[in-house]
Amino acid sequence: MDMSGERRISAPREKVWAALNDPEVLRISIPGCETMERLGENELKATASVKIGPISARFAGKMQLLDLDPPNGYRIEGEGQGGVAGFAKGGAVVRLVADGNETIMSYEVKANVGGKIAQLGARLIDASAKQMADAFFDRFAAQVASAEAESVAVAPAAPAPGISLLDLIPREPGGLPIAAWIGIAVFIPVALLLLKGFF
Repeated sequence: MDMSGERRISAPREKVWAALNDPEVLRISIPGCETMERLGENELKATASVKIGPISARFAGKMQLLDLDPPNGYRIEGEGQGGVAGFAKGGAVVRLVADGNETIMSYEVKANVGGKIAQLGARLIDASAKQMADAFFDRFAAQVASAEAESVAVAPAAPAPGISLLDLIPREPGGLPIAAWIGIAVFIPVALLLLKGFF
């Protein structure tokens, strides 16, 4: 089975690259994926429940990230076992091209299946695979775009300069320095108290 396509994602290429290497983002994006964990720097382990036609199976498998070229793309190879339902193995080449503040993600997938799944026929398998791929890229693009929108929304603005009461007072109101006005402010009530004694 061969499949290819491309998607435009509303996020910079570096953000898309980071998401492609995030096990949690991948887990949420893959239809039926139950677990996704990192075994090594470039190796992932996953379990997923998949339904193809009348056959439902729970696959467990491993994936390796190869030919890493950050943030331009990589090749992913994997194999999964679904018990009596059969097996699936294959890989994909993913490429990222920056287009302004967005990213065009293209992919080429090659996969083989065996066991009961293989007996379903190429048309049904291809249709199911395309449906799953579309669901994956829709979810992935939505997650990355949402994360990008949140990061823009909560990006800290430049701190406003602190303003104190002294900042509101002119440096030399009435042509006199502030120290002189403070002296006058203190002097007037004292003078009034002294004058009060004379009346």
